[in-house]
Amino acid sequence: MILQSIKMALKSILANKMRAFLTMLGIIIGVMALVVLVSLATSATSSVSDRISQLGNDLFTVSIRDDGGKPLKMDELDALTAEDTVGSVAPYLQSSGNVKQGTSTVRVSITGTNNAYFSIMSSALAGGRLLLQPDLDNYAHVVVLSYEAAAELFANVPISDIPGQSITLDDLPYQVVGVLAENESVTSTGMESYSVYVPFTVTARMTGSSDITSFYVMATDASQITAAETALNFWLLDRFGDTDAYYVQNMETLSETLSSVQDTFALLLGGIAGISLLVGGIGIMNIMLVSVTERTREIGIRKAIGATQGSIMTQFLLEAMVLCLIGCAIGIIGSGIVLGIVNMIASSGTDASSTTTATTYTLSGTVIVVSVVFSTVVGMVFGLYPAQKAARMHPIEALRYE
Repeated sequence: MILQSIKMALKSILANKMRAFLTMLGIIIGVMALVVLVSLATSATSSVSDRISQLGNDLFTVSIRDDGGKPLKMDELDALTAEDTVGSVAPYLQSSGNVKQGTSTVRVSITGTNNAYFSIMSSALAGGRLLLQPDLDNYAHVVVLSYEAAAELFANVPISDIPGQSITLDDLPYQVVGVLAENESVTSTGMESYSVYVPFTVTARMTGSSDITSFYVMATDASQITAAETALNFWLLDRFGDTDAYYVQNMETLSETLSSVQDTFALLLGGIAGISLLVGGIGIMNIMLVSVTERTREIGIRKAIGATQGSIMTQFLLEAMVLCLIGCAIGIIGSGIVLGIVNMIASSGTDASSTTTATTYTLSGTVIVVSVVFSTVVGMVFGLYPAQKAARMHPIEALRYE
């Protein structure tokens, strides 16, 4: 009986194709909104999570909130590396400025740091060398360029020939000693595309303060994360005497926070898109009521020859569900097309010579299942009243209807 009811539902839909399509439009738009928005959000946040995980969970970011009049200095950080579980320590002081080379001027992020910073950030060299301790000791005006900054400033110069070139940073001359390879990693402070790295002591002299307010700490290996965090907190507490004077964040906590934000964001977008599906359900109910009215005599004839209330109710309920599921199927196909276009635009905007891969947006299987289930429920809920109205018709009154 169910199979026969489905066939009758399809026959009724095909008999009024345009009306059926317009009825399904609300479901189609709702499903596309649900699938596309949640898939975009999930793919984008997953990409960021993957890049954060590349740094590893053995990295800690320390921010000094209140030094109590006893600012942290570079030689004290060197003493922190004496801890068995602490592998590397790198201060960083960030500002921004203009870099000039020839006729090219680029606004860049300036990071004052030491050699350990690059190993902590998993930064590879494309050419030249990194910062050395003598650079910090001698306040040397040397600079390491990010790949993007080097490509912008030295557009027609091979990477291998850039080290040794001169640039002007905030009207002061610097010598380029190295160029970093492209890096997809991100940190809690961010790694700007146009970035330059200079000795921490030089940046401190430029800003007029050698106080360290932020630094990175890396454990000796992944198995020492807990021990390293404990040792770091003991060292900071001993140094400042107050846990409110500093803040320690590790990448594992950041990943968990990002995952929580991702879930909340996806749920929010899903709820907004779900409203579109409910609006589509109202359209389904409206057209089903019209269909019941148009087929009153058909209902009367079926009842006169022995059709039960249950069979008539099943027929109209299945018709509403079929409308919703066809709309859902069209919406899922449309979502795949939209995401394909988004991927094409994203990939076309990525330089072919770049090693940085664009984020790939894919259909989320979970969201597809949720949209199918939700569409089915919408069909059942909003098709129930019209189906009950049809089933409760008196056969004689139905046969007399014109």
